[in-house]
Amino acid sequence: MESPSANYSEPAVRSEGTLARRYAAFLRVRVAILGLLSLFLVVAFTFDVFTGPAALSPIAILNGLLDPDSLPGPVRYILLNVRLPYAVMAVLVGASLGLAGAEMQTVLNNALASPFTLGVSAAATLGASLVLVFGLPSTGLPQEVIMPASAFACAAMAAMLIHVLAQTRTNGADSVVLFGIALVFAINSIVALLQFVADADTLQQIVFWGMGSFSRSTWPKIAIVAAVLVIAFPISLRNVWKLTALRAGDAQAESLGIDTNRLRRNVMLRASLLAAVAVSFVGTIGFVGLVGPHIARLLLGEDHRFFLPGAALAGALILSLASVASKTIIPGLIIPVGIVTSIVGVPLFLSLLMTRDRRI
Repeated sequence: MESPSANYSEPAVRSEGTLARRYAAFLRVRVAILGLLSLFLVVAFTFDVFTGPAALSPIAILNGLLDPDSLPGPVRYILLNVRLPYAVMAVLVGASLGLAGAEMQTVLNNALASPFTLGVSAAATLGASLVLVFGLPSTGLPQEVIMPASAFACAAMAAMLIHVLAQTRTNGADSVVLFGIALVFAINSIVALLQFVADADTLQQIVFWGMGSFSRSTWPKIAIVAAVLVIAFPISLRNVWKLTALRAGDAQAESLGIDTNRLRRNVMLRASLLAAVAVSFVGTIGFVGLVGPHIARLLLGEDHRFFLPGAALAGALILSLASVASKTIIPGLIIPVGIVTSIVGVPLFLSLLMTRDRRI
């Protein structure tokens, strides 16, 4: 005779099997989406390398990548010191801004948060402008080190101001973004003052900086941006469970033993470092840290095991496509990529604002 316990356990076993199959399907779909984003990024990167004012055939580019010595000197220089650095920097900066924006949106619980909208990018621009106007301090360090350090110092101060406000806010999460917008205006006024007192050459550099461009990308600068991203990304992945739990609310996260205040502070510092290093080398590039996380959230959901890599890939894909567009919109002319991202980002930002208003 079959025991009663066996009858009662069968539904539980079937339920566990169903949950296991659903979870496996959930994982397969998310991994497939990340794979598709990676594939699209490779295609966009390839187009970025193949496009530019110089008329280089795809065959010549492929031969140059496989055997650089087979190309004439000028063509080899364009490929290895202009096109490749341009395309690689677009991927790294996009991934950095996408990752920074995703973490900021999580810890501040605000879909409109990003390094650009909160003033972190503007503060980093201020730090770089201070170095351009007043020169390098007598430390013996190269400009590639001093400028990111100055940009990070200003960006970190802005991030800490945002963090303090987020801890003490009484008017809801939207007040954080409003404060960030006010901070952008305040910082931009200081940058304008620096432009007023700067000489003609420095003024030109600051104005060009504000447009955002990869034209001054070099392999040493790329190495620094890549090093910061390689260090920050694994640290972010170590906190995926904490960040996912935080999406359920502070009370839920704290009941699991998570120090939410410490988590927010560390995330804001890490995001400011990613944004500062990127901005200090390529100038102000807006809305990538806002758009990338939204695309990743729509495709992958709130599970940060997939959301954070997806945001980094989406940010890299957006900026790589913007880089291609900046070189193809007007034949023979490279438009600063920051202009391209702003043209696309402003309508999206307004649509997000109107969507939030309808939900209230």
